[in-house]
Amino acid sequence: MPKVKVHRTSPSLDMTPMVDLAFLLVTFFMLISKFAPEEVLVVDTPSSVSEIKLPDANLITISVGKEGRVFFNVDGTTTRRKLIDKMGEKYGIAFTEEEKELFSRSASFGVPVASLKSFLNMTPEEQKKVRQPGIPTDSLRNELGDWIMQTRYSNPKAIVAVKGDGSSDYPAVGRVIEILQEKKINRFNLVTDMETRPTL
Repeated sequence: MPKVKVHRTSPSLDMTPMVDLAFLLVTFFMLISKFAPEEVLVVDTPSSVSEIKLPDANLITISVGKEGRVFFNVDGTTTRRKLIDKMGEKYGIAFTEEEKELFSRSASFGVPVASLKSFLNMTPEEQKKVRQPGIPTDSLRNELGDWIMQTRYSNPKAIVAVKGDGSSDYPAVGRVIEILQEKKINRFNLVTDMETRPTL
């Protein structure tokens, strides 16, 4: 007796829901992602075994480069707008609304207050080409101390983090710590790279 051949059909898969899901996930991650601004000063931090994480918000970051140049950054557009208003009042500089908006969206900077107005009026490409001298930290012109205190007045919840280059001179980092202590800020974080904890 001959065998009856059953006609087999290949199963069909509808890929539409899979594609929809993929696009939804891509859209979701694009919307929640917070892109870090491009760092002007590249700092190669030393390593440590500390596991304390820095907060995502209310953070003042003071970066010290290889040559001892000091850069300042604070997150939050509202805090930055209040900060530039206070620094303008203190140093007698009138910033325009456009300059305040540019400052509120900018990354870390390392220019004296007197040069800040002209720095903000440069295009982003021009700002990248300019070698920023760093914020003055000497005893006669301690502008870093003023930036720190005015930020604390603008946002009392702000936490200070010092990010020093591993090959920078100790006096430059020591001076930043000294300024923090002068301003009665005795609790701050030192930013380091994660190192594996030694096994016993």
